[in-house]
Amino acid sequence: MSVRKIVFVLLIVSLAVALPVVNRSFFGTSAKAVDVAPVATRIISPSILASGFLAHEQEVMLSSEVIGRVAELFVEEGDRVQANDLVLRVDDRNLLASLEQSQAAVRLNEIDIERQHVRLANLQLQWDRSQSLHSRGMIGSEEFENMSNQLALARIDLKSAQERLLQSHAQLEQVNDQLSKTKIVSPIDGVVTSLDIKVGETAIASATNIPGSSLMTIANPESIYTEVLVDEADVATIQVGQRAEIVAIAYPDQPMVGIVHFIANTAKIATGRQGLSFTVKINITDPGDVVLRPGMSCRAEIFTRQDLQVPAVPIRAISFEENRSARSNEYYVFVNDNGIARKRRVEVGVSDDEYQEIISGIDEGARIVVGPDSVLRHLLDGDQLDASIVE
Repeated sequence: MSVRKIVFVLLIVSLAVALPVVNRSFFGTSAKAVDVAPVATRIISPSILASGFLAHEQEVMLSSEVIGRVAELFVEEGDRVQANDLVLRVDDRNLLASLEQSQAAVRLNEIDIERQHVRLANLQLQWDRSQSLHSRGMIGSEEFENMSNQLALARIDLKSAQERLLQSHAQLEQVNDQLSKTKIVSPIDGVVTSLDIKVGETAIASATNIPGSSLMTIANPESIYTEVLVDEADVATIQVGQRAEIVAIAYPDQPMVGIVHFIANTAKIATGRQGLSFTVKINITDPGDVVLRPGMSCRAEIFTRQDLQVPAVPIRAISFEENRSARSNEYYVFVNDNGIARKRRVEVGVSDDEYQEIISGIDEGARIVVGPDSVLRHLLDGDQLDASIVE
């Protein structure tokens, strides 16, 4: 390619780049229809959102410590019970038979001890006589030693009988303990929320979830709370005592009021989440007209700071550019300067779902472009504006 052709191509490219700039500088462009709103003082409540479910703080799952057929059920699902109320009884006939055997063993050992006491007393008298005769030389040493051995053995037999009595008492206590476990009582005041066994079925002593290991669940309906998972990036802003609004999925238009009362110390990886989360428990202080049921899905908005009155603009009016050299984002807005768009860099603060605090960069009362988004994302500094004021 000749030098003349190269110069010609470069001239064409330069004109293509320069013409839009010249046209914007000297001839202007058609005004863009936009909505503008003033920077105004607004109340902002900084918050974070988290999802979770409703649960009971006081909830117990009853299981049996003995294996046996369920003989009687004294409650139904939904019944209210008091602490120490009898709710279920396991068949105790075999244990009653064991109880009679243990009681008989105790009595036999007590009788044996009485016999050993009589025998020991008799041998003691014989030993006393033998000692007197031996001291006077009327019996030999061998006969006296034989009597002494019989006395010593009788004392050992008495101790053995006493130990057998202690053993039989211990066995009796074990049987009584097992017998007491056939009667299942409620450990708390509450409501039977689930009944997992029927009369005639076998209750199994097990900590696993095999059939028969779970008898029923009792929960205190007044202890219901919300448990949510908060991302590790937000947990530092949460404190015990902060206000929260909870919305159950079944009641989307009836928010409940709550207070944060527990923040977990250890993070965990929750199912369906990639990052780490912390469990946060929220007490429900005012449920309103919501019928609370454990297991309900819900979301919570936790207000991390008190309501603030600050200069603010709609969030949709703020754009940002990445500053790679400073490894930061720079935020800016477009100000309506007598019909001309002026790009202004701003410093932002706290925000809520709708508004963002403006710390510096523009003065209160300045009118900024808030939309529409189809125009705002292509807006350039110096563009002409056809502005409509919105509140």
